[in-house]
Amino acid sequence: MPMLLAFGGSLRRDSLNHRLAMIAADEAEKLGATVKRVRLHDYALPLFNQDLEDEQVPDGVFALKDDLIGVDGFLIASPEYNGFFSAALKNALDWASRPREHEAPMACFKGKVAGLLAASPGALGGLRALPHLRLQISNLGAHVVPPIAAIGSAHSVLSALTEGSDDTALKRILPVVHATVHAARVLGQ
Repeated sequence: MPMLLAFGGSLRRDSLNHRLAMIAADEAEKLGATVKRVRLHDYALPLFNQDLEDEQVPDGVFALKDDLIGVDGFLIASPEYNGFFSAALKNALDWASRPREHEAPMACFKGKVAGLLAASPGALGGLRALPHLRLQISNLGAHVVPPIAAIGSAHSVLSALTEGSDDTALKRILPVVHATVHAARVLGQ
């Protein structure tokens, strides 16, 4: 069974994207995947700076890289800021892309699969950020599954989904989760 890492690309405590990633993680587990749930803010990553990297890589970077390397794929829910994915997520990807001594380049990403989601209070649900995130993740060597899901009006939609009063959003999330679990299973063999 595949092992996935699920997280939101926001540092907010009450992040809509964290909630979305956790909903996706629950669905992936129903399909037989094992899912580790994390929050970006727990890694306490400073802004990437090569001087820091040259002096002493922060411990959070090693923890992030270990979590990324230890799985077959990712479920990432990204906020949209001005049409792009968050700086926090970009920063985490930048740190994770830096090789450690005796580590293959892009070891955190190569041969892995990623499912991309977004949630936003706005009508488009973060949709404009996902093509940029797809490009970034692909450039790092991961396989991004074709379906994506963006959940607009996310405050009310995710609450309704959690309460079980509306599963419309779930029908948009499930293709991403199914494709991610299936691809991780196939690539992991």
